[in-house]
Amino acid sequence: MEKGKKFISPGAWFSMVYPESWSEFEGGEGAFLFYNPAEWTGNFRISAYKGEAGYGKESIRQELEGNASARLVEVGGVPCAYSRETFEEDGTCYTSHIWITGMDNVAFECSFTVPQGVSIAEAEGIIASLEVRTEGKKYPPEIIPVRLSEIYQINEAYEWVETRVKDLLKKDFQGSEADIPSMQQVIEQGGISRKKRDAWMAFGIVLCVIIANEVDSMEWRTLMDGNREAPVLLHVSTGRWIDPMKLVWSKVKSGEASNLAETYQKLCEGLPADGEEI
Repeated sequence: MEKGKKFISPGAWFSMVYPESWSEFEGGEGAFLFYNPAEWTGNFRISAYKGEAGYGKESIRQELEGNASARLVEVGGVPCAYSRETFEEDGTCYTSHIWITGMDNVAFECSFTVPQGVSIAEAEGIIASLEVRTEGKKYPPEIIPVRLSEIYQINEAYEWVETRVKDLLKKDFQGSEADIPSMQQVIEQGGISRKKRDAWMAFGIVLCVIIANEVDSMEWRTLMDGNREAPVLLHVSTGRWIDPMKLVWSKVKSGEASNLAETYQKLCEGLPADGEEI
């Protein structure tokens, strides 16, 4: 498999590596969907289920006993109950390759739907990379490609700030540097309780949205740090990154005033240098 991207599931149950050219898409309730949006080579969908100790191996055994078409295979050393289904859609024949596998107390159902006869090597590479993360173990912080869960959080924060600006100030909101004074007015006049963490987090996230819109080489990522799973903004050219939580909420929580224009200016000035968090 080509150089890959790392995915860590919400709740940090498991991790896997998927192709660099692929992205995550809406997979339905309890499922994660990945494919190449530029040149479609198949849909890879994965669901994970947690049970008691040994649940992973038991799920493989049950699938082999209950599905007459399933057979035991190894994918990169990972034992799986494998089966496949063929169907036709709009005159094209497709095959859904299905693997039931598991490790420790986690079971996985993976499927890869491709045109009939197309290679399944990409899916096998993902399955071979599967790792169950040990519950209670402290893992080092990681920054991974932004997940859908964090994209939703970014979009919700933007919509909330946009609505507050329009309702309170009767002004348009475009997500540009020119909107920062309006955001500051909402902070000062909006009567937002200091206890409303999500509201203050939204201002930090939207300030990062503005930076991403105004500064080249900025991309969203997901920070995994203990129990915290949050969007951060990465400057891909230097590796420096910005944590939205620290821009507004951390200041409000400690009783400090938040000056968005000043924060924005300092962040933009700090981006050229190499380093880690700004």
